[in-house]
Amino acid sequence: MNGIICIYKEKGYTSFDVVAIMRKLCGTKKIGHGGTLDPMAEGVLPIFVGNATKAVDFCPDTSKEYRAEMRFGVTTDTQDITGTVISTSDIQVGRNMQYILEQRFKGEQLQTPPMYSAVQVNGQRLYDLARQGVEVERKARPITIFSLKFEDFGDNKATALISCSKGTYIRTLIHDMGVETGAGAVMTALTRTRSGNFGLRDCYKLSEVKEAFNTGGTAAVEKLLMPVDFLYKGLPRALLDDDQTRLFRDGVTLDAKRVAFEREYDGAYRIMSDKDELLAIGEVTENGDLKAIQRFYVSTPATKPAETSADKPAYPAQPDLRDISELKGVILS
Repeated sequence: MNGIICIYKEKGYTSFDVVAIMRKLCGTKKIGHGGTLDPMAEGVLPIFVGNATKAVDFCPDTSKEYRAEMRFGVTTDTQDITGTVISTSDIQVGRNMQYILEQRFKGEQLQTPPMYSAVQVNGQRLYDLARQGVEVERKARPITIFSLKFEDFGDNKATALISCSKGTYIRTLIHDMGVETGAGAVMTALTRTRSGNFGLRDCYKLSEVKEAFNTGGTAAVEKLLMPVDFLYKGLPRALLDDDQTRLFRDGVTLDAKRVAFEREYDGAYRIMSDKDELLAIGEVTENGDLKAIQRFYVSTPATKPAETSADKPAYPAQPDLRDISELKGVILS
């Protein structure tokens, strides 16, 4: 079983909980996810199954989007509402601060990971150390806030739409906003609305996947998967014939001049077999060779239709076409 399925992670589950459940439903241990969500958070969690796990660290778009709720005038040890209160403040954050925060925290910046996080220091998870009452020095990491826009702002509460780079801690961003205002702040709710190419419309609840499994076993779950090359639909294809496919699978370097390209440019290609399977993501070297950047070698690919002229894949039971009203509590931007 190989492919990608987006799960709508509900509150109370850890990302590892979701992976553990999906391992049982997919009948394989070879499963990864596309970015940790805290237990109190909900939203888009891409799950990579089988050979698709090779794509986890090779996604062309690793940006994320969130809807975050916050409260000013309080801080906690976890930087969210589930933690122990450290301080409170009577400072009232005025609406004029909305525009200051939007400008101050947009763009490239350094962020220090919170102690309650999965970051490892000397082989230990920070949250394990934090639970022991130990605090260690953490290196600030570069992040980018592509956009920050407040939907609501008043009565020391706010809701913001945030687009950011991989590795951004939203609760730390909110904590830093609280420092900027002098009142302190904590995150009170968080929904990831997009992860890379995947949005809320692509998501299945765990209950839906369990229902498919109970109805038809792992074969029914497999029908819910999207092929790996969904991630790379914006890349042109390098089309191999049957002989080139065999040679490429055997690790032979191919002469790019003998390969049929969908279009030529200076960038990465989807290297496709004679059966239109994704073999690898590759590039043409200065020597004129077709070089693999990341190989997949999907032996039994997920269901894949012929590409349309608009290059918009339409998969059987594609979640984009589903009624998403069942995702209660989710507000779409």
